[in-house]
Amino acid sequence: MTNDATLPHGGAALIGLDWGTSSLRAFRFDAAGQVQQMRHRPWGIMNLPAAADGQAHATPAAAFEHAFDDVCGDWLQAQTGTPVLACGMVGSAQGWREATYLEAPTSLDHLAQGLTVVQHAAGHQVHIVPGLLQRGELPNVMRGEETQVLGVMATSALPDDATVLIGLPGTHSKWVLARRRSIAQFHTFMTGEVFAALRGHTILGRTMQAAEAPDDAAFARGLQVARSEDASLGLLSHIFSTRTLGLTGALPGTAQADYLSGLLIGHEVAALAAQQAPGNPPAHVVLCGEPDLCRRYALALAAYGLPAPEMADNATARGLWQIATAAALVAPTDPRSTEAAR
Repeated sequence: MTNDATLPHGGAALIGLDWGTSSLRAFRFDAAGQVQQMRHRPWGIMNLPAAADGQAHATPAAAFEHAFDDVCGDWLQAQTGTPVLACGMVGSAQGWREATYLEAPTSLDHLAQGLTVVQHAAGHQVHIVPGLLQRGELPNVMRGEETQVLGVMATSALPDDATVLIGLPGTHSKWVLARRRSIAQFHTFMTGEVFAALRGHTILGRTMQAAEAPDDAAFARGLQVARSEDASLGLLSHIFSTRTLGLTGALPGTAQADYLSGLLIGHEVAALAAQQAPGNPPAHVVLCGEPDLCRRYALALAAYGLPAPEMADNATARGLWQIATAAALVAPTDPRSTEAAR
């Protein structure tokens, strides 16, 4: 797979966009569902490029069109009529066009039937994947993760009716119960964002020092505190121990960030474990995200007696291809015989 300018031989069957808050990734698929090219730009929906003269665009739509042309305009010029499918925050109220939430539980087919179409000024049609809304006393939403989940399930060797717990760690971690073609339920934890806020904007960060390598012992200590006998004191009490252990010399500055990470992830996984049926943990767990972060979550899952997870990557690209196939934007391929994101 190439990363930028040169177009490989053969036409593009699909252009997929993973368009989030802070960045934009574009994938150029061939007819077998394999990614022949991938590009990355910093043009998230909150950081769109300025006009050619350096001024703001006349309309928000013009700014989105500029970013779109920058990342894949030459692909579309080389081959007109290539379908385009986008997922993520590009479909939010602050995005190019708001794509209505579908209610969970839902299926791949329902997502494919609910695409929102944006008409580019140059005539291109961009199809946007809807987000998901889970109603209840405390509603929950996702945009983009539904595509990742379907990508993870697309290459699973499990039976079609097998239920899988999929973890998507990150700024807003998601835990999703899914089957091959459907999403049943999900939970969200703001673990990554809270970690960044505590480290960068509270007194805890004043004594933290950069470490040369991850401190797994400090992380494990945080996990242990999160599941200790005084866990009933709650996360807010435990967080303060990051400071007191430092003040008493029990935790060096270089270990404090990893300890805080262990506390936060430990409380997240404890809450997740409490949601499982007593004595009946999920049979299959998959983690998909940044490798070192997934490694930490795997340690936390083991500490709470949950199954060792499988690791998945490139899930968004595979998910885009699955949705495009279900929406008849591209001809179907066998998801078990292609590695769509390689």
